[in-house]
Amino acid sequence: MPKKPRISMDRQEAINGYLFFSPWLIGFFLFMAGPILYSLYLSFTSYNMLKPPRWIGFLNYKILFTEDPLFWKSLYNTLYFVFFSVPINIFFGVLIALLMNQKVRGIRVFRAIFYLPSIVTGVAVALLWQWLLDPNFGLINDGLAKLGIEGPGWLSDENWSKPSLILMNIWSVGGGMIVYLAGLQGVPKDLYEAATVDGAGKMKQFWRITLPMLSPTIFFNLVMGILGGFQVFIQAYIMTGGGPVNSTTFYALYLYNKAFKDLQMGYASAMAWVLMLITLIFTLIIIKTSRSWVYYEGAENK
Repeated sequence: MPKKPRISMDRQEAINGYLFFSPWLIGFFLFMAGPILYSLYLSFTSYNMLKPPRWIGFLNYKILFTEDPLFWKSLYNTLYFVFFSVPINIFFGVLIALLMNQKVRGIRVFRAIFYLPSIVTGVAVALLWQWLLDPNFGLINDGLAKLGIEGPGWLSDENWSKPSLILMNIWSVGGGMIVYLAGLQGVPKDLYEAATVDGAGKMKQFWRITLPMLSPTIFFNLVMGILGGFQVFIQAYIMTGGGPVNSTTFYALYLYNKAFKDLQMGYASAMAWVLMLITLIFTLIIIKTSRSWVYYEGAENK
C-alpha cells in the first residue's frame, strides 16, 4: 500500500502560522470588519442615532470640504502637532537612548526612570501637566518667575496652546527610547572597532555607522508617531476642551464632538474615513521615500 506523501516543512510552517493567526483573524471579521464597513455606509447617510439612517449620498463629504471651516482648522491643528511633535520626539528619543547606552554604574535605574512616564495613563498625565502649565500657580511659571521671566499663558493663550501640548508630549519619550536602545545594542561592535582603527572619531562613527544602522528603528517610530499624532485626543479633551479659540481642536476631538455631542454620526463617519485616507497617504509617502534613507544590513536599498 503506497505511503501518503508527507507535508513539506514550509507548508507545515504555513499551516501552523495560520493556526496561531486565526484567533485574531476570526475576531477581526466578527467584531471589527462589520463596524468598519457599516461606518462606510453611515458616511453616506444622515444619522443621529435616534432615527434610522437616511441616505444622502456624498453630501457629508461636500459639506466637510466646502462648508465646514472647523474641519480645515482641526486638520491644520493636527498637522501642526504631527510635524513638530514627531521629529522632536525622535530627536530626544535617540539622544536619551545614546545616553542610556553607556556602560556606567546604575544605568538600568536611569533607563527605568526615563521609561516609567510612558506607562502612566493618558488622563493622569494630562491632569498633571494641566497643573504644571497653569499660568497662575503652575510649577513651570513659578520656576520662570524665580528667574525673573514672566511665563506665558500656556494653555490659555492660543499662540502657546499647541506648543504646550507638544512640550507635554516629550514626557512619554521613554517608550521610543527603549526601542532606540534595542536598536543601538544591535549594532555590531566590530564596525566601531574597524572605524576606530581607520581613525574615525566619535561624531563620524555616529553619522556613518550608528545613524544608518539605527535607521530601520527610526523608520518604525516615525510611522507609529505619525499614526499616533493624527489620533491625538486625550490631551486636548482633558486639558483644553479644544480651546482657546479652537486652537487645540484636533481632528479626533472634532470628530468626537460631531459624533457624541452633536449626534451627527453620519458626518463623523465621513470624517473618520477622510482621516483614514490622510494617514494612509502619509504612511505610503514615508514608506516610498524610506528606500533612500533606511539601511537594512544584508539587503540592497533600491
